[in-house]
Amino acid sequence: MTLDASSLQMVKPERRLKRTDRSPLASIGLHAGLIVASLVAVFPVFWVLVTSFKPDARAVETTPQLFNESSLDNYTRILGGEKGAFLTWFGNSVLIALLTTVIAVFLSATTGYAASRFRFPGKRSLMMSFLVVQMFPFAVLIVPLYNILIALGLQGSSIGLVLVYCTTAVPFCTYMLKGYFDTIPTDIDEAGRVDGLSPFGVFWRLIMPLAKPGLAVTSFYAFLTAWGEVAFASAFLSAADESKTLAVGLQVFVQQNRTEWGHLAAASILVAIPAVIVFYLVQRFLVTGLSSGAVKG
Repeated sequence: MTLDASSLQMVKPERRLKRTDRSPLASIGLHAGLIVASLVAVFPVFWVLVTSFKPDARAVETTPQLFNESSLDNYTRILGGEKGAFLTWFGNSVLIALLTTVIAVFLSATTGYAASRFRFPGKRSLMMSFLVVQMFPFAVLIVPLYNILIALGLQGSSIGLVLVYCTTAVPFCTYMLKGYFDTIPTDIDEAGRVDGLSPFGVFWRLIMPLAKPGLAVTSFYAFLTAWGEVAFASAFLSAADESKTLAVGLQVFVQQNRTEWGHLAAASILVAIPAVIVFYLVQRFLVTGLSSGAVKG
């Protein structure tokens, strides 16, 4: 049985109706659910922002007013150094986060590429070990890592903390990049070798530019691993103010008998800004990198 053009025109609209149209009630319910979910997600951040402009006495009032006695005093005191060495903590956090990102992504990229392109004994066990490592709570690793850093003479240093963060970031990033490299055709490698490139030249000049979405995802993960972490930074850095990171320095606002909620909220907003900037820079690669890295394992 054959269908002429007029018959096809009659069939296509029916199929479109069945696939895409939803009832008005279902549409209202869907949009209402999305609005509620958005409000639930945004409201805590909004309230922290509002609290950051209030004095400590007004931050926890039982009948809160959005703009009651609002000012920039909390921000000026924090940035001016009256409430801890915030700028020093900020510089330490930026340095540690950037070093962690560069080292972890480079190690993950080279390891993931090797696991994707080459066959060697223990390859399957290596990739499995990366998954197993992620199953352990990070708190369990504090004691053995502490002993290792003491043996290396890196306890209390920023470099030691960077290496600790790499131990947590590299396994996940390697597994993600290995899956992404699997989606890149091996013909590109062969063409590069025909042109006279070394194995590392093929990796650096051909594969890395094609892996920008995957690198963006892993860079974002490695940056966040080091930027907002507290337990390792508290255990492996010295107690001096000039060695603290932002996440550790915020504890100065939480005292035994009182909490400076206004200053803590203002500092939290300042801490979140770099993470938001990094997310904005890599957001267009995130969906592509996550979906491509999950195709093969």
